[in-house]
Amino acid sequence: MIDATYDILAYAYPPLIVFAAALLVLVLPRLLGFAVGTLSLASVVAISLLAPEGAHLTRTFLGFQDIHPFLIDDFTRMMGIALGFLGTFAVIYAYSSEASRKLAAIALAYVASALGAAFAGDWLVLVFMWEIMALTSTLLVWQYGGDAVRAGYRYALAHGIGGSLVLFAVIAQYAAVGSFAMVTEAGETVGFADGIPLLLAVLGIGVNVAFVGFHTWLPDTYPRPHFAASVFLAAFTTKTSAYVLYRAIPEGNLLLAYMGGAMAVYGVVFALLQHDMRALLSYHIQAQLGYMVAGIGIGSAIGIAGAMGHLFNNVLYKSLLFMAVGVVIYRTGENDLYKLGGLWREMPLTAIAFAIGALSITAVPGFSGFISKGMVLDAADPAYYGGSEYQALYWLLFIGAIGTFLSFIKLGYYVFLHGPSDYTVKDSRTGQTVAMFSVGGACVLLGLPAIGWPVFADLLPLVDGISIPDMAINELEPYSDTHLQDALILIVISVIGFKLIRKPLSKMDYSDPSLVVNPTGYYLGRGTMLAITDLYAAVDNAVVSGVKRCYWAGNNPVLAVDETARRLPMVDVPERQHADGGRPSTIHLRAGIGTTVLLLTIILTVIIWLLV
Repeated sequence: MIDATYDILAYAYPPLIVFAAALLVLVLPRLLGFAVGTLSLASVVAISLLAPEGAHLTRTFLGFQDIHPFLIDDFTRMMGIALGFLGTFAVIYAYSSEASRKLAAIALAYVASALGAAFAGDWLVLVFMWEIMALTSTLLVWQYGGDAVRAGYRYALAHGIGGSLVLFAVIAQYAAVGSFAMVTEAGETVGFADGIPLLLAVLGIGVNVAFVGFHTWLPDTYPRPHFAASVFLAAFTTKTSAYVLYRAIPEGNLLLAYMGGAMAVYGVVFALLQHDMRALLSYHIQAQLGYMVAGIGIGSAIGIAGAMGHLFNNVLYKSLLFMAVGVVIYRTGENDLYKLGGLWREMPLTAIAFAIGALSITAVPGFSGFISKGMVLDAADPAYYGGSEYQALYWLLFIGAIGTFLSFIKLGYYVFLHGPSDYTVKDSRTGQTVAMFSVGGACVLLGLPAIGWPVFADLLPLVDGISIPDMAINELEPYSDTHLQDALILIVISVIGFKLIRKPLSKMDYSDPSLVVNPTGYYLGRGTMLAITDLYAAVDNAVVSGVKRCYWAGNNPVLAVDETARRLPMVDVPERQHADGGRPSTIHLRAGIGTTVLLLTIILTVIIWLLV
């Protein structure tokens, strides 16, 4: 019986289940459709937990053999649980937030493509799912209309470039190694071959992971669509891409690690300068991705385990924060945090949910972020697991942690605590409350000293491989005195720092390179388009003019010779009459357009056949 159940689960392809639910949402009554969507994502969690390890649904695709669309190992199991769990409550939140069936259907199709990328067992399947993920996420932005349309175009352009680079990387990988395999038969990650395949892969994935300089789409796009759509966007593209980055570079890279450190600092600096609540949270997506990229770049067991743990936690608490901020926008209609204040009296449940998310992302002891962020910091710290080459990286990550505290003290202070509220509004709706506290409960559960670390030890890959001299795995303790002391230092520095910078900070509102990148991209694109169209017009005019001249010369050969002769020096040519009486020459088509196309196709086919 158990074996039969495992066999069934091996054929229960999660992306297909969720995509089918997306189609049903469009035709079923709203409540029933959202219920089907919720159940489809809950089933993803069950399949991820219970499906047998190994590659399933092996097929031949486009002539390539042994293509694995459905791989179950420690990494994909963790991704399925994280994305399925969050997706379940994101659908409930969307229903209670009056999201349309169209939004829900697109969101579920987007989730299905992200799951397809997460469960992919080879690079060929991944690149197909990667492109579908870019398309569906763009539609999720566009469907809201208004400012989201232009932002969606910029988003599509960025992800089109990134997706093309990933596609070229996969092609180069196959040319280099003769295989699309992502893992060996023994379950070890293969990674991209050095040289062109690896370079293209890092650049392409770097767009989705929001490397510094490639990140402008993130704060530009995520604040624009329906606030329920932002919850989905915050969880899937960037986190799936961070996981794929590990698959691309499983052994790490020093430059990649320092890119993560730069992301952590850069993201928090510009988050601090934002007025728009969702823009602030978007910059913090980049900052938190920095910790994941740093851990992957370090490449040690604790670095990778910490990065994956932080990915898992970030799916939860970042979406929770977008949910809480979304409720504020839903009830007040206001996006600017400086125009709010005192809302904890009006919206106590939302304030509590926000507090759980904020305490988790800032890595306060007792909440989930404390364990995973601590693992990444330990991986970089030479006093723990890091080498001396990571000393500067450790300080970059530490500065990023201080900036995270400052950002969420600012956001919570101005939205919920500062002054009396100018709004008399209701708190979150029932579905919104259920979604927020379910996700928030997971953040608390995973942070409890007696529960959180054992759960992580069972859930995260590579934990059993963590070791340093004179320290066994059972002595790895996130709640050690040293870790608690470091957390206390962070809290004290952040509280004092916020008091010092609060007033000057309130007068600043910057959108970093998007102020330059977006206009530059617009004018560069417009100039390129005009240059191409003008060049085409010039070539077209030259060809048409040449054809006309040849036709005229054919009708008037003597006059053509005379015209040529007149251009020569010392030649006297008498005037002659046109053979056609001086009337303009015309060409009369003897065949219809369809016949002409058919004849041209036949002629070109014969020419190509002769050439080949």
